[in-house]
Order: sequence, then C-alpha cells, then structure tokens
Amino acid sequence: MGERLVADVIVDRLQAWGVQRIFGYSGDGINTVLGALRRSGAPRFVQVRHEENAAFMAVGHAKYTGGVGVMLSTQGPGAVHLLNGLYDAKMDSVPVVAIIGQQSRTVLGSAYMQEIDLLNLTRDVASSFRQQVNSPEQIPLVLDRAFKAALADRGPAVVIIPHDVQQAPAPELEHEHGVITTAPVWSPPHLVPGQADLEAAAAVINEGARVGFLVGQGAREAWPQVKALAEKIGAGITTSLMGKPYVDESHPLAAGVMGHLGTSASGVVLGECDTLLIVGSNDPWTEFYPPPGAARAVQIDIDAAAIGNRYPVEAAVTGEAAASLEALLPLVEARPESAWRTRVEEAVQDWHRLAAERAGTPARPVNPELAVRELSGRLPGNAQVAVDVGSVVYWYARQLRLPAGVPAHLSSTLASMGCSIPYGLAAKLADPERPVIALSGDGAMQMAGLAELITVSRLWPDWADPRFVVMVLNNGELAEVTWEQREMEGDPRFDQSQALPDFSYARYAELLGLQGIRVDDPAKMGAAWDAALDADRPVLIEVMSDPDVPLLPPFPAGKEQGQSMMDALVKEGPATQHARELLQTYLGQEEGLAP
Repeated sequence: MGERLVADVIVDRLQAWGVQRIFGYSGDGINTVLGALRRSGAPRFVQVRHEENAAFMAVGHAKYTGGVGVMLSTQGPGAVHLLNGLYDAKMDSVPVVAIIGQQSRTVLGSAYMQEIDLLNLTRDVASSFRQQVNSPEQIPLVLDRAFKAALADRGPAVVIIPHDVQQAPAPELEHEHGVITTAPVWSPPHLVPGQADLEAAAAVINEGARVGFLVGQGAREAWPQVKALAEKIGAGITTSLMGKPYVDESHPLAAGVMGHLGTSASGVVLGECDTLLIVGSNDPWTEFYPPPGAARAVQIDIDAAAIGNRYPVEAAVTGEAAASLEALLPLVEARPESAWRTRVEEAVQDWHRLAAERAGTPARPVNPELAVRELSGRLPGNAQVAVDVGSVVYWYARQLRLPAGVPAHLSSTLASMGCSIPYGLAAKLADPERPVIALSGDGAMQMAGLAELITVSRLWPDWADPRFVVMVLNNGELAEVTWEQREMEGDPRFDQSQALPDFSYARYAELLGLQGIRVDDPAKMGAAWDAALDADRPVLIEVMSDPDVPLLPPFPAGKEQGQSMMDALVKEGPATQHARELLQTYLGQEEGLAP
C-alpha cells in the first residue's frame, strides 16, 4: 500500500463511529474517498440511482436502526440532489451525516465547474452543524463533531471536503498549539423529570374528567407506560402518524391516528376530551387538536424547546417518555370505570366497524382500502414496513394493523414522494433476514421508485431472506392532490396536472428479474399477498385501484369537507357519477357514528 491519504483517515473515522454502509453515487469530487473505501472494504458503499435516494436511504437507515445514516455525494449537482433527504431528516428529527466533495481550494470563488457555495446551500437544513474542512488536520475533529451534533440534535450534519484536502497525506496530529485531538465517542443524556413538574402534570390530569392522549414517535419505548396510565384513568389514546407503530392498536382504548388521514375514533377523543396529554409528539395537524381553551394540556418531551409548540400547555415535563410516565403513574388518581372510558371504547369499536365496512365497499375495480387491509393479519411478525407519500398513507393509517415490534416509516413531516423504496432498501440492508413491505402509489413509483427497483434487482440475491414486497396502487392518478383540490380549493380535477401515464408496473418488475402480480379483482387480493409473502424473490403487486375512493377526513370535519368535495365533483360533470356515489356512501357511513 502506498502513502496514506486524508481520504483513508476519513474511512478510518467512519469505521470508528461504527458506520457499516454509506449510501451515494460516484463523482469526481469524491473519487479519492471512493478509492479509500475500495482499499478498506468497509464501510460498504451502496450505489443508488440518484443522490436524492441516497439521502432517503440514509434517513431510512437512521429511522429503522436508531443509528446515524451516512450519505456521500460529489459537489454541485450531487449536493443539490441530497437536499430533499436532508430536509426529511431535519423535519422528522433523525440523525444523518452528509459527506460532500468540493472543488479544490485553489479554485474556490472562481465560478469553477460544478462549484457551488455549499456552506450557504446547506445553511438552513444543517443549521446545527455544517463545516468545510480546510486542512488535513481538521478531518478527525470535524467528523467527530458532525456525528455528535447529528446524535445530540437529532438532525442533519454536513461535512464538506475539498478534493485537494482528500488527496493530501494523512496528518500526524502533534501535541501543539492550534491542533485539537478528539475522540469518536458519544453517550446519550438521561433526562430525569423534575418532581414539581410531575406533580403539576398530575394535578391537571386528576382534575380532568375526559382525558385524551396524543402519542408520537418520542414514545417509541413507552407503550407499557402509556397503556398503564391510560387504563388507570380510562383515557383515549390517539397517535400522530409517526407514533402509530408504537401503540398497540388492538387495545380497546387505542383510537388510532389523528389528523386529516386519521380515524373517526381519534376525532371523538380529541374533539370531546377536556384534558390532553401529549407524549413525544410534534404533530402539525393542529386543527384536529381540541380547540385552544377547550382542553387543559400536559406535554412530555425530551426536548424542552418542543413543549408548547403545537398547543397551549399548562404543565411541562421534560424527560424521556417511559421514565416520565413511570414517575407520573403513582401521582395520578385511579378511575378505571367512567362514562368517558365507555364513550372511548364505543368510539373505537365503531371505528373498527367503519374501517371494515369501507374496505368492503365495492369499487372499480379494487378498493385501495381493501388492498391494504388484506395485509393486516398476514404481516409477518418480523417484518419492516416502508410507506410512501400520497393516498396510500391514508389507507396505511386507517387499515393496517401493525404487529408489536414491526417498524413502519415514511417521510412524515416533509411528506416527500418517492421515499418508500429507498427506505425499504435501507431497512433490508440493515437486517437482510427480515422481510420488507413497501406501500406506494403510482405517482411515487414514477417519481423515484422505478429507478430504485433496479437497485433491488441488483442486491436481492445476497439477502438471507429474499422477501421484498412492493405494493403499487395503480389508479392512473395523483389521487391525494386531486381530492385536496376538490376539498380545499373547491376546484374540479385538472387532467393535465393529475393524470399519470399508463405503465405496467408488474411487467416492469418481471423485466428486472423480479416477480410481478397484477390484481384487478378484489377477491384475489388476499391470495396476492399470500403469494408475495411466500415468494423466493422480491415481488411487485400492482393493484388496479379506484381513484374515486374519497380521502375523507374524520367526522365531524368530514361532513363540511365532504360537501366541498361534492360541489367540485358536480362541477366536473356527469363523468364523476361513480365518485359522487362513493363519496355519498362514505359520508353516510361516517354520519352514522354521530352520537
């Protein structure tokens, strides 16, 4: 081996931080680092089809493993492509480190080819840490601080390394002025809630007659404590979209996901509670919270700055969710039997009946709610689930019952289409022995998923468990936006904007050596899932889905918004007769839940 370079030090430091794989795409700005990765053999470099998907994979890795996701990109266009995934990490609070090449220091400021001011480009998305390395001696220092910042602040950190710095000889860090030696170590803090804060929170809860919970991803380890407290006081449990995997939705007090894509039971809990306990959630759907003044509120969060951001709270408890709830539990008065508990349990039962009724509503040809519901009960207990953005999120939130311990992730706050296949790949690479199920719409697949299926076809022969199942709802439509236009704008469908090109997803999968299954008969939906989950290779299930199934918000908001949808459908003309009939059916089903 020849002289060690700074690039070799970079690879050594990544190994010291326990990085097992880096997601990226090659380019001249990072060729020296790629050479060091080749020489070392670890971490593994995972080549994607587009840098945006590399960033999504890094985010997915962080979400599924709890570790730091690492992405690698050249300067200029490669760096720009990373931004969507970096913002996904920032807005969903997950740790990632982006290592970005840059032109040599000698030409910076000359408008050189592919030269972009990367520090300014990433100023907003990596506000906690972004640094350009200007000397070889800085490399260990900057990388160590990047990883620590990503972990401590739960967000993106950016390291920019000019090409000539990568090529420089590896530095010997002498003990002298102007040189800092650091260590690749980090230990998370353990925040213990203050007793006075716990007592204030208990006082608010004890004075409430109708308590509702809003549980987010910050409660990922706290289901036993959430359950114990809810049962003690008869509280209804709703979740944010990101909190869904961390609550057992078979529990009689579990009212499901809140918000526009939420359940009717969540509408009851948040619409009628007089006391709200927010646990580890920063959900932005504030119009689905109780109206300010209608409920007193307590919030538990590990981030003190997040408390009170979404709702006016009276009592703030800063600490980890499980420990805080454990400490709060003995301070709260038991009232397991109450009219409120009965109301919540009835609302939950009504929701389960409504969800089944809607999935069974005839559609042309397949109801997308049925397509997702048929996965419930078939989902392996060791599965990992990736969900894309679009109408499929509604059906995931409402129809998929996750077994305990099955993670499910999506681009929640940024809501960026095209995330599901990159997320699923990250999950599969992190644990190849577990099956992965990715749920997507046709718009997301055409935006990014089709390209990354090539990556699936390249990698799957090495997986211990070959099951990687992609369900695509093929309705030829950007259905979520179409229904949003009808609901929020009162506008009829705009064909040039909303119609998608016809494409055979199942046949495309077969061209890649995968298995394709096309479902155009609802009676065959369950068998399609059975075949896919028993296959010896990745499978794409193409569901010929009905775009006219409405994305109706939960009652009582659904009544007003449904009328706006109906008015827009009338403007569209007689071709919407089927859509109007489905919408009327859905409105009638939900109206029947009114007390």
